[in-house]
Amino acid sequence: MSTLAVEISEARAQSVRIDEERLQIELTDGRTISAPLAWYPRLWHGKPEERAHLEIIGDGAYIHWPDLDEDLTVAGVLAGRRSGESLESLQRWLAGRK
Repeated sequence: MSTLAVEISEARAQSVRIDEERLQIELTDGRTISAPLAWYPRLWHGKPEERAHLEIIGDGAYIHWPDLDEDLTVAGVLAGRRSGESLESLQRWLAGRK
């Protein structure tokens, strides 16, 4: 009996698109994952130009929005994890944007 060794590699971002409703991440393996933008309140409240200013870092494992002080892991989005930011923290951040 033979076994097939399957190599599982971590999902990596190749590109990111955001519209008014969704975050979409194109992965290096050809898949595209999508999540509701409402899951990430800083992105939801961000202006289009702030959302567009992003960095894919860590060889595609992380996405960083410097203008919004938001960081997501591709693995977290793929696993369906929403923002873990507390309501109090989000409210302070929103108040500081005015």
